[in-house]
Amino acid sequence: MLNASVWSSYFVEMSPEDMVKEFLDAGFTATEFSDEHGLMLLSRGNPEKEGLKLKKYAEDLGFSFPQGHLLLRADLCADDAAETLKLWLDLFMALGIKSGVLHAAGGDDLSPEARFARRVGTLSELAAYVKGSDFTICLENLRGATRPERAEDLNALIDAAGGDANLGICLDTGHLHIQRERPQTQADFIRIAGRRLKALHIADNDTTSDMHLMPYGRGTIDWPEVMTSLRGVGYDRLFNLEIPGERRCPLPVLRAKLRYCRALCDLMLGSVGL
Repeated sequence: MLNASVWSSYFVEMSPEDMVKEFLDAGFTATEFSDEHGLMLLSRGNPEKEGLKLKKYAEDLGFSFPQGHLLLRADLCADDAAETLKLWLDLFMALGIKSGVLHAAGGDDLSPEARFARRVGTLSELAAYVKGSDFTICLENLRGATRPERAEDLNALIDAAGGDANLGICLDTGHLHIQRERPQTQADFIRIAGRRLKALHIADNDTTSDMHLMPYGRGTIDWPEVMTSLRGVGYDRLFNLEIPGERRCPLPVLRAKLRYCRALCDLMLGSVGL
Protein backbone atom coordinates (compact mmCIF):
# COMPACT_ATOMS: atom_id res chain seq x y z
CA MET A 1 0.00 0.00 0.00
CA LEU A 2 1.17 3.55 -0.75
CA ASN A 3 2.41 5.58 2.18
CA ALA A 4 -0.20 8.15 3.21
CA SER A 5 0.26 11.53 4.83
CA VAL A 6 -1.21 14.88 5.80
CA TRP A 7 0.95 17.89 4.96
CA SER A 8 2.93 19.20 7.91
CA SER A 9 1.16 22.59 8.16
CA TYR A 10 -1.65 20.67 9.82
CA PHE A 11 0.51 21.47 12.87
CA VAL A 12 1.89 24.77 11.58
CA GLU A 13 2.28 26.33 15.04
CA MET A 14 4.56 23.52 16.19
CA SER A 15 8.27 23.01 15.68
CA PRO A 16 9.24 20.40 13.08
CA GLU A 17 10.23 18.05 15.88
CA ASP A 18 6.90 18.33 17.73
CA MET A 19 5.04 18.01 14.43
CA VAL A 20 6.75 14.66 13.78
CA LYS A 21 5.64 13.35 17.18
CA GLU A 22 2.02 14.36 16.57
CA PHE A 23 1.87 12.51 13.26
CA LEU A 24 3.45 9.41 14.73
CA ASP A 25 0.90 9.42 17.55
CA ALA A 26 -1.87 9.36 14.92
CA GLY A 27 -0.33 6.44 13.02
CA PHE A 28 1.40 8.33 10.20
CA THR A 29 5.03 7.65 9.31
CA ALA A 30 5.49 10.42 6.71
CA THR A 31 4.40 13.93 5.77
CA GLU A 32 4.73 16.52 3.05
CA PHE A 33 7.17 19.01 4.59
CA SER A 34 5.47 22.39 4.35
CA ASP A 35 6.72 25.78 3.23
CA GLU A 36 6.20 27.07 6.78
CA HIS A 37 8.32 24.35 8.36
CA GLY A 38 10.89 24.87 5.62
CA LEU A 39 11.16 28.52 6.60
CA MET A 40 11.60 27.48 10.23
CA LEU A 41 14.55 25.25 9.36
CA LEU A 42 16.15 27.82 7.06
CA SER A 43 15.98 30.37 9.89
CA ARG A 44 18.10 28.05 12.05
CA GLY A 45 21.14 28.21 9.78
CA ASN A 46 22.87 26.12 7.13
CA PRO A 47 20.23 24.31 4.99
CA GLU A 48 22.16 21.07 4.58
CA LYS A 49 23.19 20.88 8.24
CA GLU A 50 19.72 21.60 9.56
CA GLY A 51 18.09 19.27 7.05
CA LEU A 52 20.37 16.37 7.94
CA LYS A 53 19.81 16.98 11.65
CA LEU A 54 16.02 16.81 11.33
CA LYS A 55 16.21 13.85 8.96
CA LYS A 56 18.18 11.86 11.54
CA TYR A 57 15.78 12.90 14.30
CA ALA A 58 12.82 11.69 12.22
CA GLU A 59 14.48 8.49 11.02
CA ASP A 60 15.34 7.50 14.59
CA LEU A 61 11.59 7.60 15.29
CA GLY A 62 10.61 5.76 12.10
CA PHE A 63 9.41 8.87 10.25
CA SER A 64 10.31 10.40 6.89
CA PHE A 65 9.67 13.33 4.52
CA PRO A 66 9.11 11.86 1.02
CA GLN A 67 7.51 15.08 -0.26
CA GLY A 68 7.92 18.80 0.45
CA HIS A 69 6.52 22.11 -0.72
CA LEU A 70 9.10 24.58 -2.00
CA LEU A 71 8.71 28.30 -1.27
CA LEU A 72 5.04 29.14 -1.77
CA ARG A 73 5.64 32.72 -2.86
CA ALA A 74 8.35 31.82 -5.37
CA ASP A 75 8.28 33.95 -8.53
CA LEU A 76 9.94 31.93 -11.28
CA CYS A 77 10.30 35.07 -13.41
CA ALA A 78 12.25 37.01 -10.78
CA ASP A 79 15.96 37.58 -11.38
CA ASP A 80 16.93 35.80 -8.13
CA ALA A 81 14.39 32.97 -8.38
CA ALA A 82 16.86 30.17 -9.07
CA GLU A 83 19.35 31.23 -6.39
CA THR A 84 16.61 31.52 -3.78
CA LEU A 85 15.16 28.13 -4.62
CA LYS A 86 18.57 26.43 -4.63
CA LEU A 87 18.73 26.98 -0.85
CA TRP A 88 15.41 25.16 -0.60
CA LEU A 89 16.67 22.36 -2.80
CA ASP A 90 19.72 21.96 -0.57
CA LEU A 91 17.44 21.75 2.47
CA PHE A 92 14.99 19.34 0.89
CA MET A 93 17.62 16.97 -0.46
CA ALA A 94 19.26 16.89 2.98
CA LEU A 95 15.86 16.02 4.48
CA GLY A 96 15.59 13.05 2.11
CA ILE A 97 12.69 14.54 0.16
CA LYS A 98 12.17 12.98 -3.27
CA SER A 99 9.24 15.09 -4.59
CA GLY A 100 9.52 18.87 -4.20
CA VAL A 101 6.28 20.66 -5.13
CA LEU A 102 6.68 24.01 -6.88
CA HIS A 103 4.24 26.66 -8.10
CA ALA A 104 5.18 27.59 -11.68
CA ALA A 105 4.00 31.14 -11.03
CA GLY A 106 5.17 34.73 -11.40
CA GLY A 107 5.59 37.17 -14.24
CA ASP A 108 1.92 38.08 -14.46
CA ASP A 109 2.87 41.46 -15.95
CA LEU A 110 4.82 39.90 -18.82
CA SER A 111 3.56 38.81 -22.21
CA PRO A 112 2.59 35.11 -22.40
CA GLU A 113 5.68 34.37 -24.49
CA ALA A 114 8.08 36.17 -22.17
CA ARG A 115 6.47 34.66 -19.07
CA PHE A 116 6.79 31.14 -20.46
CA ALA A 117 10.41 31.69 -21.45
CA ARG A 118 11.37 33.05 -18.02
CA ARG A 119 9.68 30.19 -16.21
CA VAL A 120 11.35 27.65 -18.46
CA GLY A 121 14.75 29.28 -17.91
CA THR A 122 14.42 29.04 -14.12
CA LEU A 123 13.14 25.47 -14.27
CA SER A 124 16.01 24.44 -16.54
CA GLU A 125 18.54 25.90 -14.09
CA LEU A 126 16.90 24.18 -11.12
CA ALA A 127 16.70 20.84 -12.94
CA ALA A 128 20.40 21.12 -13.79
CA TYR A 129 21.14 21.85 -10.10
CA VAL A 130 19.63 18.55 -8.95
CA LYS A 131 20.75 16.54 -11.99
CA GLY A 132 22.10 13.13 -11.04
CA SER A 133 20.00 12.95 -7.87
CA ASP A 134 16.68 11.18 -7.32
CA PHE A 135 14.96 14.49 -6.53
CA THR A 136 11.98 15.52 -8.69
CA ILE A 137 10.74 19.12 -8.94
CA CYS A 138 6.97 18.65 -9.24
CA LEU A 139 5.01 21.45 -10.90
CA GLU A 140 1.58 21.96 -9.37
CA ASN A 141 -1.56 22.82 -11.31
CA LEU A 142 -2.78 26.27 -10.24
CA ARG A 143 -5.69 28.61 -10.93
CA GLY A 144 -5.74 31.69 -13.10
CA ALA A 145 -5.24 32.75 -16.69
CA THR A 146 -1.49 33.36 -16.26
CA ARG A 147 -0.84 30.08 -14.43
CA PRO A 148 -0.61 26.45 -15.54
CA GLU A 149 -4.06 24.97 -14.93
CA ARG A 150 -4.16 21.75 -16.93
CA ALA A 151 -1.86 18.75 -17.31
CA GLU A 152 -1.03 19.90 -20.84
CA ASP A 153 0.23 23.24 -19.48
CA LEU A 154 2.58 21.48 -17.08
CA ASN A 155 3.76 19.06 -19.76
CA ALA A 156 4.62 22.00 -22.02
CA LEU A 157 6.81 23.56 -19.31
CA ILE A 158 8.55 20.27 -18.62
CA ASP A 159 9.17 19.55 -22.30
CA ALA A 160 10.60 23.04 -22.86
CA ALA A 161 12.79 22.83 -19.75
CA GLY A 162 14.47 19.60 -20.78
CA GLY A 163 12.18 16.67 -20.16
CA ASP A 164 11.70 14.09 -17.45
CA ALA A 165 15.07 13.71 -15.72
CA ASN A 166 14.26 15.76 -12.60
CA LEU A 167 10.93 17.40 -13.45
CA GLY A 168 7.45 16.06 -12.77
CA ILE A 169 3.88 16.99 -11.91
CA CYS A 170 1.87 17.48 -8.72
CA LEU A 171 -1.92 17.14 -8.99
CA ASP A 172 -3.90 19.40 -6.68
CA THR A 173 -7.36 17.87 -6.86
CA GLY A 174 -8.99 20.90 -5.23
CA HIS A 175 -7.50 23.38 -7.71
CA LEU A 176 -8.61 21.24 -10.62
CA HIS A 177 -12.15 20.88 -9.28
CA ILE A 178 -12.83 24.63 -9.31
CA GLN A 179 -11.56 25.39 -12.81
CA ARG A 180 -14.22 27.23 -14.79
CA GLU A 181 -12.59 28.61 -17.95
CA ARG A 182 -10.65 25.50 -18.97
CA PRO A 183 -12.13 22.63 -16.95
CA GLN A 184 -10.48 19.23 -16.95
CA THR A 185 -11.62 16.07 -15.22
CA GLN A 186 -9.47 14.43 -12.58
CA ALA A 187 -9.26 11.31 -14.74
CA ASP A 188 -8.08 13.24 -17.81
CA PHE A 189 -5.49 15.18 -15.82
CA ILE A 190 -4.07 12.00 -14.30
CA ARG A 191 -4.06 10.18 -17.65
CA ILE A 192 -2.31 13.05 -19.45
CA ALA A 193 0.23 13.52 -16.63
CA GLY A 194 0.90 9.78 -16.70
CA ARG A 195 4.25 8.67 -15.33
CA ARG A 196 5.23 12.29 -14.77
CA LEU A 197 2.81 12.42 -11.83
CA LYS A 198 5.11 12.36 -8.80
CA ALA A 199 3.18 14.20 -6.06
CA LEU A 200 -0.37 14.76 -4.82
CA HIS A 201 -2.31 17.42 -2.97
CA ILE A 202 -5.51 15.58 -2.10
CA ALA A 203 -8.28 18.00 -1.08
CA ASP A 204 -12.00 18.40 -1.70
CA ASN A 205 -14.41 21.31 -2.25
CA ASP A 206 -17.92 21.99 -3.53
CA THR A 207 -16.63 24.07 -6.51
CA THR A 208 -17.51 27.42 -4.86
CA SER A 209 -13.97 27.96 -3.53
CA ASP A 210 -10.72 26.17 -2.74
CA MET A 211 -12.00 24.82 0.58
CA HIS A 212 -9.16 22.33 1.26
CA LEU A 213 -11.40 19.73 2.88
CA MET A 214 -10.74 16.05 3.51
CA PRO A 215 -12.36 13.66 1.01
CA TYR A 216 -15.91 12.39 1.48
CA GLY A 217 -17.18 15.38 3.43
CA ARG A 218 -18.92 18.45 2.05
CA GLY A 219 -16.98 18.36 -1.21
CA THR A 220 -18.10 16.89 -4.52
CA ILE A 221 -15.00 15.37 -6.12
CA ASP A 222 -15.54 11.88 -7.56
CA TRP A 223 -13.01 10.03 -5.42
CA PRO A 224 -13.49 6.59 -6.98
CA GLU A 225 -12.56 8.24 -10.30
CA VAL A 226 -9.42 9.72 -8.75
CA MET A 227 -8.30 6.49 -7.10
CA THR A 228 -8.96 4.32 -10.13
CA SER A 229 -7.06 6.76 -12.35
CA LEU A 230 -4.08 6.84 -9.99
CA ARG A 231 -3.88 3.08 -10.13
CA GLY A 232 -4.20 3.21 -13.92
CA VAL A 233 -1.03 5.30 -14.34
CA GLY A 234 0.91 3.33 -11.73
CA TYR A 235 1.25 6.20 -9.25
CA ASP A 236 3.78 5.08 -6.64
CA ARG A 237 4.69 8.04 -4.42
CA LEU A 238 3.13 9.70 -1.39
CA PHE A 239 -0.67 9.88 -1.01
CA ASN A 240 -0.80 13.28 0.64
CA LEU A 241 -3.75 15.25 2.01
CA GLU A 242 -3.47 19.06 1.95
CA ILE A 243 -6.42 20.13 4.10
CA PRO A 244 -6.07 23.53 5.84
CA GLY A 245 -9.85 23.82 5.77
CA GLU A 246 -9.94 21.21 8.52
CA ARG A 247 -7.75 23.15 10.95
CA ARG A 248 -10.36 25.50 12.45
CA CYS A 249 -10.76 23.58 15.70
CA PRO A 250 -9.08 23.02 19.08
CA LEU A 251 -6.02 20.77 19.26
CA PRO A 252 -7.89 17.74 20.71
CA VAL A 253 -10.34 17.86 17.79
CA LEU A 254 -7.47 18.34 15.34
CA ARG A 255 -5.91 15.18 16.68
CA ALA A 256 -9.18 13.26 16.42
CA LYS A 257 -9.61 14.37 12.80
CA LEU A 258 -6.08 13.22 12.05
CA ARG A 259 -6.80 9.74 13.36
CA TYR A 260 -9.88 9.68 11.11
CA CYS A 261 -7.70 10.76 8.17
CA ARG A 262 -5.41 7.80 8.85
CA ALA A 263 -8.33 5.38 8.59
CA LEU A 264 -9.77 7.23 5.58
CA CYS A 265 -6.50 7.01 3.64
CA ASP A 266 -6.28 3.27 4.33
CA LEU A 267 -9.82 2.76 3.01
CA MET A 268 -9.25 4.89 -0.11
CA LEU A 269 -5.98 3.20 -0.98
CA GLY A 270 -7.26 -0.26 -0.16
CA SER A 271 -10.30 0.22 -2.39
CA VAL A 272 -8.13 0.10 -5.51
CA GLY A 273 -5.16 -1.85 -4.20
CA LEU A 274 -2.72 1.05 -4.17
